[in-house]
Amino acid sequence: MDFVLDFAGIGLGHASAVGGKGANLGELTSAGLPVPPGFVLTADAFTASMEHAGKHAELAERHRTALAAASDQRRVDDLCRQMASTVEAAGMASEVRHSLIRAYRALGHGAATPVAVRSSAIGEDGADASFAGMNRSFTNVSGDDDVVAAVRQCWASLFSPRVIAYRHQSGLTGDAAMAVVVQTMVSASTSGIVFTADPVTGDPNRIVLEAVRGQGETAVSGAVTPETYLISKSPLSIEHRTDAQQDFQIVAGDDGHDNREIIPPEAAAQRVLDDRDVYAVAELAIQAEQHYRRTQDLEWAIDRDGAVWLVQSRPITTLPTGRSSASAAGPPRPDGPTPAPTRVTIRGLPAAPGLAVGRVRILRSPADGHRLEDGEVLVASMTDPDWLPTIRRAAALVTDRGGITCHAAIVAREVGVPCVVGTADATVKLNDGMTVTVDGGSGSVVTGDATSAAPRTPRRHATAGHDSGYTESTATKIYVNLASADRVDEIAAAPVDGVGLLRAEFLLAEALSGRHPRAVIADGSGADFVARMSERLTRVAAAFGTRPVVYRTTDFRSNEFRNLEGGAAYEPVERNPMIGFRGCYRYLKDPAVFDLELAALAVAREQHPNLHVMLPFVRTGWELERCLELIDHSPLGRQRGLHRWIMAEVPSVVHWLPAYIDAGVDGVSIGSNDLTQLVLGVDRDSETCAELFDASDPAVVQTMAAIIAIARDRGITSSLCGQAPSTDPAFAELLVQMGITSISVLPDAVDAARRHIACAERRLLTDAALASRRPRSATFARSPR
Repeated sequence: MDFVLDFAGIGLGHASAVGGKGANLGELTSAGLPVPPGFVLTADAFTASMEHAGKHAELAERHRTALAAASDQRRVDDLCRQMASTVEAAGMASEVRHSLIRAYRALGHGAATPVAVRSSAIGEDGADASFAGMNRSFTNVSGDDDVVAAVRQCWASLFSPRVIAYRHQSGLTGDAAMAVVVQTMVSASTSGIVFTADPVTGDPNRIVLEAVRGQGETAVSGAVTPETYLISKSPLSIEHRTDAQQDFQIVAGDDGHDNREIIPPEAAAQRVLDDRDVYAVAELAIQAEQHYRRTQDLEWAIDRDGAVWLVQSRPITTLPTGRSSASAAGPPRPDGPTPAPTRVTIRGLPAAPGLAVGRVRILRSPADGHRLEDGEVLVASMTDPDWLPTIRRAAALVTDRGGITCHAAIVAREVGVPCVVGTADATVKLNDGMTVTVDGGSGSVVTGDATSAAPRTPRRHATAGHDSGYTESTATKIYVNLASADRVDEIAAAPVDGVGLLRAEFLLAEALSGRHPRAVIADGSGADFVARMSERLTRVAAAFGTRPVVYRTTDFRSNEFRNLEGGAAYEPVERNPMIGFRGCYRYLKDPAVFDLELAALAVAREQHPNLHVMLPFVRTGWELERCLELIDHSPLGRQRGLHRWIMAEVPSVVHWLPAYIDAGVDGVSIGSNDLTQLVLGVDRDSETCAELFDASDPAVVQTMAAIIAIARDRGITSSLCGQAPSTDPAFAELLVQMGITSISVLPDAVDAARRHIACAERRLLTDAALASRRPRSATFARSPR
């Protein structure tokens, strides 16, 4: 097995083996961009080492338990300590160690050359999740033993509380695996970060560049406030510059390791970059963006000889769809209004858009996170990814130091918390308990509640962004998909028609505290589960008022249920759980668990009749009839106005749908991923067969069209749960032409989906109008294809 792959031999197609960071460095290398030489120790090396020590299965089980118990911080902390100890005890398999040392020595032609050792977890630095700063990285590492030790610490960092919190937040429930990048160190005079679109306003025509003296860790960690540039792409020109606040730098010491060096005040007052270097970095960033054909977040360094290097690249995971307000502080946003400067306490750099009001809570370290009450404004000297569980609960984040591209700012944008960084003195000027208004789009912090003088902007989640201006109405309903009750208030404030898919799995796992439901029933805790589950359902339903919330009952597969605490005693071991013991058939064989779920839904629905139920993975008519009987005989079934939906995931639905409707189903929602998987016979999680998985394949589209046609003819609601209508205008138009009544997308896709659907509806009306006016005798020549 090849445990080591050189950058020159890998690209994005190898992400499942080398992780996002490694894959992107290979991609940049193949594009001819300047990347310091290096290699990746693959995820197989981690797996082989854990299996060699007999720890892989134990580690995987504890990891899944930690994800399921993510809301129980003490339990997660304990599980993470156990997992880190397990990795440490497992060590590194001898064949892995040999491959690593041989590749490391080759980098320095036999000498102990300084390298950076960086985590490259599978799923890290991808299009949907950055994992910014979550896993460990080390710089100026020299010598065989130190490189091996750094790799093992990268492996262990995969199981830290902040990573568990981030994976839970991002809905990443699969097994964790870690590749590691080993890369020749750049002896950097200056370093920094560059975004090829403005991360605060979303403007794709502007570049944001941040620079610090020495190595870039001070910028990405937020330890200092970098020199910041706002750059126009066409023509390439510097529009604005903000001075750095940097009193120290990280450089290689005499011993070859990282050394913190004080910067004299006269040197700190000088510019970090000259214009020539600014343009050189910006041009490389544009080349990277053109290669990837999407916006990029890159780290760069300039060595002592003046050469510019790219040391990391990843997609920008969050870009707002609307423009934020501007401020004279920090990079200006010329297209937005500047708020009145009354009662401004402090100003900083706008790092994550949104407006929030709350009481100040000043914290000195992540260990103080328990002192923050939900909805308070977190104020800190600086933050790093260890603060994630606390940031998630904050109304807003304000820091003394850091730039808009530091890890804390990226995390704030991803979890939707308004953020202002680089204020210099927020922890001094603000006091615990005082009420402030934080405007993450302008970089201002105002005393008191300033929202009465301006329209209130809901706190924005990374997946709940929408333009607060005019919203175009569509005949096709636009729903959202949700997986938890987190941030439901701001998502409900978006221009959406309801929740088309409320997934049960995370709600259920949280309410069960990571335990298998049969174990909960066995110890007599069923009533407690019902109370916890109904409380979560109530939170979601209440936020949406009278708009419908369609709850899809649990669709854990046997391998996922088995990984819950106590699950091994109740779950079968299946060769192919994807098409095994799941969905409606599970309810028939294990009705006690389904009854608990229905009971919780009934309790919540007593106060919120906008809640409805949807059954997943329905295979046959008799199966559905018996499931509907279970609902009818439950407290939920006796409530008036309940709508019963099914997911259309199995191709047999085309045959059975008329019978399903006769049995009492009044809504059908196409699950495009499972339907595509089963129509084409391809595992949707298979990397090997990925190119076969295509929701726009004619066979899949024809199946969807048949489902929508039956629903339309029989007068029931039809929907589709998936992102295609927001990313593919042609697919959106096709759905409208078919007569679909609604679509349900992730909240961050609402704006794009609404635009595409509205355009499709207008086109349909225009075509109909033109057809009605066309002279009967008219003929039209067709252009050759």
